Amino acid sequence: MKRYVAAIDQGTTGTRCMLFDHEGLDVGRHYKEHEQILPRPGWVEHDPLEIWHATQEVVHGALAQANVAPEELVALGITNQRETTVVWDRRTGRPYHNAIVWQCMRTQAICRQLEEDGLEAMLRERTGLVISPYFSGPKLKWLLDNVSGLRQAAERGDALFGTVDAWLIWNLTGGPQGGVHVTDMTNASRTLLMDLRTCQWDRELLNLLGIPRQMLPEIRPSSDSGTYGATPKSLFGASLPVCGCLGDQQGALVGQTCLMAGEAKNTYGTGSFLLMHTGDQPVPSGSGLLSTVAYGLDDGTVGYALEGSIAVTGGAVQWLRDNLGIVQSAAGTEAVAGSVPDNGGVYFVPAFSGLYAPYWDMNARGAILGLTRYATKAHLVRATLEAICYRSREVLEAMEADAGIELRSLKVDGGASANNLLMQLQADILNKTVIRPTVGETTALGSAYMAGLATGFWSGLDDLKRNWQVEREFAPTWDDAQRAEGYAGWQKAVARAQNWLDSEAE
Repeated sequence: MKRYVAAIDQGTTGTRCMLFDHEGLDVGRHYKEHEQILPRPGWVEHDPLEIWHATQEVVHGALAQANVAPEELVALGITNQRETTVVWDRRTGRPYHNAIVWQCMRTQAICRQLEEDGLEAMLRERTGLVISPYFSGPKLKWLLDNVSGLRQAAERGDALFGTVDAWLIWNLTGGPQGGVHVTDMTNASRTLLMDLRTCQWDRELLNLLGIPRQMLPEIRPSSDSGTYGATPKSLFGASLPVCGCLGDQQGALVGQTCLMAGEAKNTYGTGSFLLMHTGDQPVPSGSGLLSTVAYGLDDGTVGYALEGSIAVTGGAVQWLRDNLGIVQSAAGTEAVAGSVPDNGGVYFVPAFSGLYAPYWDMNARGAILGLTRYATKAHLVRATLEAICYRSREVLEAMEADAGIELRSLKVDGGASANNLLMQLQADILNKTVIRPTVGETTALGSAYMAGLATGFWSGLDDLKRNWQVEREFAPTWDDAQRAEGYAGWQKAVARAQNWLDSEAE
């Protein structure tokens, strides 16, 4: 009987299950979108129960699509949108509130107070992160302060907190009937509550934000041979060990087999996330980047990474499609943008949720600049693709400065990496070779690798490296003058978008 590993990839816009064989090839998949709940400008929520129901549906769908029996699965891994925050009742499994999504800006006042209290340097040193609404800790504080009865339930031990991985693992392993409340090191490192060096919850930080320790999950390795738990046989037709977990961007880093210091990848999804492996010690950033856990193995090995987070990239394309109706599909942007030779002087800064690395400007907002009567929708679409690439250049330059390493090439993945024009623009704007692998869904592959390592399906990290194959390389074609002129225009546009909000407007 052939054997496979299943990976649940729970993302910002939908949930996917993928099945992988020993060569790391995708043999089956199923996907389902979920609703984006936008109660106020800048607020973003998801329904945790909708996500859980979608998760069950996509696992069944992937098994059916691949004609694989549940008994042929050796392990189940999870990768997930990271900072999105869920609180639920351990007795009933009912969420106390919609999940607050990583993009949500409602915790600006909490973050501003932390800054005014002079805590920026301490938090950065302790957690590797900056003070930002991006992270889970301020979101959890907001929920405790604003959801009636939640704080009392948390203090009684009835309310549980987790990022989406913890919510899914708890449900997969039994939910109210004995579900296991755990998270992995990579997701815990995105909360603003974990000590980056010990990989344990920090009591001082919990007290600082007024968070009861008993509502937090146990932190476990990303690949756990002891397993987090197992699915009841009634769920999928077989009891499956749940033993691998990575936050989505760390999943892509592992899926791209960036397992040595100096190797880097960029994932193009709703946002873009550029990570560079920095070895077995965290590297502090002086350039507005984040220090984070790359993965944790159950032999005690912990890998670290520098990360540059960009809140809106593919999300800008969705905005063109859903809000403006300029394109019919994300895939259609390649033809529309390719119908003009340049951006026509148009720049689009999609700072819908502020600007993340390296600016960390919560008060920035989106802007379209350089419009003339000459501009068409094709120029705006091209400017959107260029914005994705320019933001990646800003992050990569900061990363090279922090790590003291100049990259010659960049591995890419994620849904938008299938856009050949986008990848060519990325090579031109970076002046680096861009390499796209055979398996584009590396986020899911990384979590499959963690689960497969835990069960011995893959023997070690070298086994994973042998699976990585190149699908296409993109070499830069712009000359230095064109590259410099384009980047100067972009920097001018970003300066106009920064600090758009003031405290009164907020």
